[in-house]
Amino acid sequence: MDIKNINDIRKKVKTVKIGNILIGSDNPISVQSMTNTDTRDIKSTAEQIKSLENAGVDIVRLAVLDMDAAKAIKEIKKQTKVPLIADIHFDHNLALESMKSGIDALRLNPGNIKNKEKVKEVIKEAKDRNLTIRVGVNGGSLDRSIYKEVTAENMVKSAAEHIKLMEDLDFTNIKVSLKSSDIKTTIEANMLFRENFNYPIHLGVTEAGTLRSSLIKSTSALSFLIMQGIGDTIRYSITGDPLEEVMAGKMLLKFLGLRKEPSIEIISCPTCGRCQVNVEEVASFIEKHVQNIKKNITIAIMGCVVNGPGEARHADFGVAGTADGNFIFFEKNNEPIKVSRDNIIDFLTKKIEEF
Repeated sequence: MDIKNINDIRKKVKTVKIGNILIGSDNPISVQSMTNTDTRDIKSTAEQIKSLENAGVDIVRLAVLDMDAAKAIKEIKKQTKVPLIADIHFDHNLALESMKSGIDALRLNPGNIKNKEKVKEVIKEAKDRNLTIRVGVNGGSLDRSIYKEVTAENMVKSAAEHIKLMEDLDFTNIKVSLKSSDIKTTIEANMLFRENFNYPIHLGVTEAGTLRSSLIKSTSALSFLIMQGIGDTIRYSITGDPLEEVMAGKMLLKFLGLRKEPSIEIISCPTCGRCQVNVEEVASFIEKHVQNIKKNITIAIMGCVVNGPGEARHADFGVAGTADGNFIFFEKNNEPIKVSRDNIIDFLTKKIEEF
């Protein structure tokens, strides 16, 4: 089977802008996350956004619960750099106030702002400010007075209704997301939308669960769609630290060959009965240590010397456990050397810094 270059099959959709980020067509797929702080707590929210910036996030979304949260955006913007999206539900006034506070884009859910005249008011203000609006359709929040079942077809119909409202007002700075907690529905909805519309798509599986569950569910859906040329921004929805969302998104794009900036890749074996060292401890520590280091290095951490160095021959350097519980350090073009288990983390940390 011929697996085509993903960039060659991405559909040339409309390009929209969020802050300084261009989205759609040939522009890179962006990684998005969302704060889990109280947006009204300016200090905590700004600090979390800065940590996401350091991890490499491209866009951050904020929950706007009330007017205090909408007004807090102005100060949060002063303390942070990445583009921010206001997540609006139920009250159109929160969207209007967020725009006054300098938000870079809006996310509206067409299922929970019932008054179309109020939605029009938001659209007109966004048009005047040349902002982008994401039509965020979630399977769980479809308007049940109209759509009795959560199906891919109904999700796309809901998005289409809101898009028409925008287009009738000559507003086309539109991005769309169609998310379900069900992988199959998410895939079908996004494929159906792409067949019929020319707007950029934000990909994600909503309510995907804790880290393990989300990594499996989200990667299943996102990688499939991206390899079909579908998707312009992505988010891993993870119950817990949003830093994990950023790392997962960046790693997925890197493994698919779509993220080119320098980053460190960790290769580690699953271990077996031959293993006499704690591979998980070493690999986990190094992975956290290097997450913000901008270098192109592949590091292997293997459980034994039977085939560890051979399996990791494309790594720049690495270690393999020995029968006595210590490590052999191997590096391209150099003779292997032995390193004690007590010194292995410090030894690898120094090697990374020197590389």
